[in-house]
Amino acid sequence: MKSSVVTPIKKKRQVERRATNVVWHELLVDKATRSQIKEQHPCLLWFTGLSGAGKSTIANIVEKKLNAKGKHTYLLDGDNVRYGLNKDLGFTDEERIENIRRVGEVAKLFVDAGIITIASFISPFRSDRRLVRNLFEEDEFIEVFVSAPLELCEQRDPKGLYKKARAGEIPHFTGIDSPYETPEREHIILSTDTLTAEQCADQLINYMVDNGFID
Repeated sequence: MKSSVVTPIKKKRQVERRATNVVWHELLVDKATRSQIKEQHPCLLWFTGLSGAGKSTIANIVEKKLNAKGKHTYLLDGDNVRYGLNKDLGFTDEERIENIRRVGEVAKLFVDAGIITIASFISPFRSDRRLVRNLFEEDEFIEVFVSAPLELCEQRDPKGLYKKARAGEIPHFTGIDSPYETPEREHIILSTDTLTAEQCADQLINYMVDNGFID
């Protein structure tokens, strides 16, 4: 009976076959057509910031406000994605990079479908956020930096993660033993140490209106 174990060499060859034996298939319905039906300008709102800064809370409110305006949206949440698509990934630097790469590609598909897409991820590394940004046209990407001091995020600690990280129970935790690189090219900063989540959501909606992303 032959072994079903895939050796590293066989695995490498399988990856190489997947990478080369593919041809892009042109579709008859394009992004412009899908967007026209929905009567909206598709884009990606990429929320980045420390755990506890308020990303998910604000993203939820923003989606609700966009829905109230009749917009077609979808929210990709960092924790939710790890229940399915990325449940095989941990939190090492390499796995974080792959996590963001996959999410970027999924978000690209949603935008191609004509949907205003909202992604809420710590995404601590500038290079990863740049990788995602480069998947989109200039008028399709909004980098949203949800800013809050580390001390405030630790005080909030809604999931008890900082406490566990300080106790050594969670390795590679952003802000404690893994770095967070603040954005250098963000489109908008939402400061949750001075504004409420509702005010931050309104600030982002106003930005989208002022810059022609929504009516």
